[in-house]
Amino acid sequence: MFCRRFRMGRSLFLRIVEKVEARDNYFMQRRDSVGRLGLSALQKITAVFRMLAYSCPADATDEYIKIGESITIESLKRFCRVVVEEFAGEYLRSPNATDVARLLRIGKDRGFPGMLGSLDCMHWKWKNCSTAWAGQYACRSGSPTIILEAVADYDLWIWHAYFGLPGTNNDINVLEASHLFSNLTQGIAPPSHYVIQGKEYNMGYYLADGIYPKWSTLVQTIHDPRGPKKKLFAMKLEACRKDMERAFGVLQSRFAIVAGPARFWYKHILHDIMTTCIIMHNMIITDERDVTASIEDHMETPTPEVEMVLDENLDIKESGIKTLTLHSEMR
Repeated sequence: MFCRRFRMGRSLFLRIVEKVEARDNYFMQRRDSVGRLGLSALQKITAVFRMLAYSCPADATDEYIKIGESITIESLKRFCRVVVEEFAGEYLRSPNATDVARLLRIGKDRGFPGMLGSLDCMHWKWKNCSTAWAGQYACRSGSPTIILEAVADYDLWIWHAYFGLPGTNNDINVLEASHLFSNLTQGIAPPSHYVIQGKEYNMGYYLADGIYPKWSTLVQTIHDPRGPKKKLFAMKLEACRKDMERAFGVLQSRFAIVAGPARFWYKHILHDIMTTCIIMHNMIITDERDVTASIEDHMETPTPEVEMVLDENLDIKESGIKTLTLHSEMR
């Protein structure tokens, strides 16, 4: 029940509470001028998790935790800032040499040597976008949105997150503005050595859709594949590229605040909220990961063998019995 309500285990939740309370004195329980105890860190952070996990309004937490709307909003802002400062270096970092080696091994097992993950973008609707910025942030649907560019692997760990560009940009504009290949261009990226058909490569790649440019670090699917070889390649690539869609879906299901419209006015607050949700998403994956689990791309269901029996001499009643028997065997 605790994992269902707070999206994580009790030990991980208490670890976050301890770190946040130690870093920001705002969450420490104090006495007021008349000696009464104020709100505890558990009350404030529980109210924050209710908003993040269920996207409920700030004043709705008063019935459950007995905390005011203004304190809930202030706790949310401070909590997100502390989580970004405290955990971003560990849970929102670029992959190091050990991580790259593991990603290359997983990519090779899935049929794509050199694959480091999948790349895609997601739009977050901005309900309280100012009127002066509405035209700049309006996407194709007409509503203002903010774009998140992310890279995820097979475990749904999000290795790269770039958030903040207006919704009028496409994926190419976001890629050119992000820092995804900054380490690679500076020559400080971890080595990625792999061999394909006897040819050695030293630069990993990401799976992407067709809008992205034809770079050596991006691999797209084959549109309208012809022949069994191209059809198999397109099928395998689309199966692997589903990792990014799964990561977005799990992120939005765990933290409903990023699935619904954003109700804050300032973009830096939205940036902290999105980054906090991604960091805690990675923390949950680390806490629940099974490193010994095998990789399964798909499961095949055996085709049932049904033998059709047709006899024109059977009457209507016997035919109905045969039909019911055939349906029950198929089920």
